[in-house]
Amino acid sequence: MALIPIYWWNKEVRNFKISQDSFRKQPWANGVILLTCVAIAMLLANLPFTKHLYHNFLHTELTIHVASPDGFVDWFFPHGMTMEKFINDILMVIFFFTVGLEIKREVVCGELSSFKKAILPVIAAFGGVVMPALIFAFVNHGTLASSGWGIPTATDIAFAVGILSILGDKVPVSLKVFLTALAIADDLIAILVVALFYGGTINLTLLGVAVVVVLFVALMKHLGEKRLGFYFVPAIIVWFLFYYSGIHATMTGVVMAMLIPMEARYNQAKWHRRHKILYEGLLEAEALHTSEDFPNGPERHFLRRISNLSYKAIPPSYRLEHRLNPIVNFAIMPIFALANAGVEITDPSYFNVFKSIDPVTGSVGLGIFLGLLLGKPLGITAASWVAIKCKVGAMPNKASWPMLFAVACLGGIGFTMSIFVDTLSFAGPDIAPEVTQHLRDAGKIAVLLGSLSAGILGSVLINLVAKIEKKK
Repeated sequence: MALIPIYWWNKEVRNFKISQDSFRKQPWANGVILLTCVAIAMLLANLPFTKHLYHNFLHTELTIHVASPDGFVDWFFPHGMTMEKFINDILMVIFFFTVGLEIKREVVCGELSSFKKAILPVIAAFGGVVMPALIFAFVNHGTLASSGWGIPTATDIAFAVGILSILGDKVPVSLKVFLTALAIADDLIAILVVALFYGGTINLTLLGVAVVVVLFVALMKHLGEKRLGFYFVPAIIVWFLFYYSGIHATMTGVVMAMLIPMEARYNQAKWHRRHKILYEGLLEAEALHTSEDFPNGPERHFLRRISNLSYKAIPPSYRLEHRLNPIVNFAIMPIFALANAGVEITDPSYFNVFKSIDPVTGSVGLGIFLGLLLGKPLGITAASWVAIKCKVGAMPNKASWPMLFAVACLGGIGFTMSIFVDTLSFAGPDIAPEVTQHLRDAGKIAVLLGSLSAGILGSVLINLVAKIEKKK
């Protein structure tokens, strides 16, 4: 009898054939990889034989040292750069750049491209930011944790949309579009929160130089420059200026994303005209083709030119977004999770988010947990109700209030952006480094618990509401 399950298992393994490409295209794939990386990070940070290596690796310095033999030049650059800061300040620039491209696309020609499309999810997103921030502020008012109000305000679009896709037709398509547009607007608000409230002391001189560089790039774009190479060097300069000016360096990604052209080098008429000439040349080369080998030298020449022509007919922003999405989803975000989700559990009370509020350090866990689990859905639903009752927005097609609330619960999945804001919070001259680390670790655990609870609650409510509505 013992051979039966073994045979069944082997048979299932043999039949389970899924290619890498098809896996990457699944809406839940990114979420599965991120959760796996979170589990690995937690193990690395807490196992006795790995935790020291893990933390030492993250605090390894990455510095370029420039010195002259006579000692006149002795320069370290960038200042204070560690492996952890490299991930959070450099790799995450690419993440924010991709988010910026997505927001720009949605604003120009997507779900946020018109007032009618954008107003309800944008208003709902503001409600979903304000309510968790108020809950956190109420719980932690007057304590060292009060600066972490921005942590529970974000929605992780990858997890939320992934769960909706798994639930299939139980959720109306209009609500799927609503949550996607809401998450995009939420990303934009979260970016503004980071830029305005979680930077350092502002160096106005360097910031002014950065603004001049950005204006130069904007002028270059206005004059019609569409070659991406001309945007790369200014992006590096702006990153350096932001890094030393006190604006968080990741904002470079968002700023530069807004300047990448959405117009192709070749319009439709020009593409058709050139394609026709090249295609005729390809046919002539084919007519002279005496062997069966395809393509020969002349044919390869025309095929390369046709390929280059088609490449230039796609707007630069679309090309970059298409190329960067797999890198961000399957490399940068997992690396971010590995570096930031590894909390060493020195205090088991991290998992008790309902413990009594400390009069000095507050309760980061309770503020984040309640903000994500209750603040998000209540804020989204209340703001949507006000917008619809005031006839500013319209209820999504075939949607009901119970289903909208159930979908809004998925907005409480903060994860990536919430953890990122947590890494920026609680620092200050009046807070000891060990207290800052304690608050951040407690915050990360609360983000994981709150996001997991919000995902479960949303999934259960969606299934329950779908069953009730089906019986009507």
